[in-house]
Amino acid sequence: MPERCVLIVAPHTSFWDFVWGWCFMQEYGLKVKFLIKQEVFFFPLGLLLKWLGGIPVDRRRGNNMVQQVVDAYQKHQKLCVVITPEGTRKPTRNWKKGFHHIARQANVPVAVGYVDYATKTYGLPLVFAPSDDFAKDMQDVVEVYQNRKGKYPEMFLLPHVVEKGRRQG
Repeated sequence: MPERCVLIVAPHTSFWDFVWGWCFMQEYGLKVKFLIKQEVFFFPLGLLLKWLGGIPVDRRRGNNMVQQVVDAYQKHQKLCVVITPEGTRKPTRNWKKGFHHIARQANVPVAVGYVDYATKTYGLPLVFAPSDDFAKDMQDVVEVYQNRKGKYPEMFLLPHVVEKGRRQG
């Protein structure tokens, strides 16, 4: 795993994903930061989340989160930011593109991780340099998640991928 990367992890259907993800990071000795909605940064939970590497995100304002994270990569020689591309634990096919923008602008690779409750496994099977073709890059990402199951499988939907003018997913 690269020392500088954007690590995306899915499926994200339960708070337990964080717990298993934390175990994965500890097992592999990874130091990561993660984006999480600011609403959960209340006392005393906020102190714990910051200690664990949490970065509060205000999802209601028009702030430029992508640029803020890119700036963080410019300041740190070693930085791995974990992002759940679904952006929610609710079912959605509209995955966020921010991870791709961050990786391209910061010139860091994207690492693709998963937690699979059906097989009781987790892994990091893909690391790639993002291209200027988001849809093509997402086809490789979708392959990783094709048969993965979240804690609540009905809550996990693969994203729509646009290829040559038609939507898939």
